[in-house]
Amino acid sequence: MIRILLVTCCFLCIQKDEPVLSWNESYQLTWVDFKAKPNNRVSATAVTASGITFGFSITESNSQPISFTTEVYAHFYPQKSWFKPELANNHVLRHEQLHFDITELHARKFRQQISKLKISNTIKKDLRNLHNEINKALEDMQNKYDAETNFSRHDEFQSKWQLYVDKELEKLSEYKSVD
Repeated sequence: MIRILLVTCCFLCIQKDEPVLSWNESYQLTWVDFKAKPNNRVSATAVTASGITFGFSITESNSQPISFTTEVYAHFYPQKSWFKPELANNHVLRHEQLHFDITELHARKFRQQISKLKISNTIKKDLRNLHNEINKALEDMQNKYDAETNFSRHDEFQSKWQLYVDKELEKLSEYKSVD
């Protein structure tokens, strides 16, 4: 008997039918994509809400996994992303785009790690552990990016980060999100 088990996990809790933008190498964010009301209680000029959406299905025979498939997406959440129009400019927008690009980088790393997995009795656990690890790495890199660039204010570090992320995306181009 073959049975298919489908599990979907999300990095961010999103409401059903909430619009998302999937990362696409031919599309750059614009301020129009940022739909949430600005938070004037914080000093931030803009906030990009992005995350990795992940799902998998496992085919079993006689209660033993025999194959699995996965779906991994880098998503931007317009209804949770915002900016302050009086402070926003193209430099800040490029900083926010790089946050989304960092999300795509980690989606690629995740896909690469998944491609190395072998089917086993622990595949569900292995996939969930990888998902947790990649989300932690994503969070750490996003925080490091903001810290080192001082939230885009340090131009030299902003340029270094742009070059670094572009190079890393290129290295993992075979794992890119499909347009």
